[in-house]
Amino acid sequence: MEMLTDFGKILVFIILAAIFVAIAFIINRFLRPARPTTEKLMTYECGENPVGTPWIKFNVRFYVVALIFLLFDVEITLLVPWSLVYKEFGVYGFIVGILFLFILVLGMLYEWRKGDLDWVRPEVKSKDLKTVMSDFEKQFGS
Repeated sequence: MEMLTDFGKILVFIILAAIFVAIAFIINRFLRPARPTTEKLMTYECGENPVGTPWIKFNVRFYVVALIFLLFDVEITLLVPWSLVYKEFGVYGFIVGILFLFILVLGMLYEWRKGDLDWVRPEVKSKDLKTVMSDFEKQFGS
């Protein structure tokens, strides 16, 4: 019998994992109690009673702040192992870590300057056509 290659072993592992997950779902389907109530079918909102439809539009600011938090949180998490072992890599390890921190600070300053860290942005006042044309004439003269 021919031995499996490394990729063959990985394929067997993936197939066995998929079978295991399928069997777990099937067993769960038969063992779980099915007693839906109105409270179980309600949208969960952190212990608050839901009011109105769940299909409301959220301010995109929630998502931007969450993504920025995740980005910097993961990057800071990478600094913990570096701080423990940078001495083993000497000056090179220290410079790489400082460069990483510098890039982090640049990203933070960029987000701050862009205004994504401000929860409430100042409103942008739009100009009407007459104002735009008069500004244009003042600047370029006609």
